[in-house]
Amino acid sequence: MREEYDVKALNPRKNPYAKSLKKPITMNVSITTIQYFKDMSEETGIPYQTIMNYYLDECVKEKKKLQFV
Repeated sequence: MREEYDVKALNPRKNPYAKSLKKPITMNVSITTIQYFKDMSEETGIPYQTIMNYYLDECVKEKKKLQFV
């Protein structure tokens, strides 16, 4: 292994996965909502935050709109 590398000679390119990166956020979520996803987590073995993210991604893909009643 070399002690130094010429970065420009390495032909750097943009990260092709940059669009799919996640951004941490902070939000208030009701206890019942969290418990719902934690229960689902126990059933599936998937972490509850991952399940919540999958659900939100599905809402975006299907362009779901919240209906106020």
